[in-house]
Amino acid sequence: MARSPSFATRRVLLMLAGCGGAWRHGYDIVRETGIKSGTLYPMLIRLAAQGLLEAEWQPPVEPGRPPRHAYRLTAQGARLAAELSANEDGAGRAVPA
Repeated sequence: MARSPSFATRRVLLMLAGCGGAWRHGYDIVRETGIKSGTLYPMLIRLAAQGLLEAEWQPPVEPGRPPRHAYRLTAQGARLAAELSANEDGAGRAVPA
């Protein structure tokens, strides 16, 4: 990731970093971050293409429900999230270098 990530991207990476490597569904990420789905899903696709997220289809937990996409950080994504966390103030804003 050459540019500094957007506020929304930082929020998603830090939220996933706090999940301890657990798989999270997009709807859960929307609820926890407040980022609208029209912004979130393209971002998740882009982060997966950059190697920062893993994505997989998971089988339905209830019969008759469709499979769901789930996401978690890769090792590279976890390193970036740790760097972002170290460079933020208490209000979640990036600290200037």
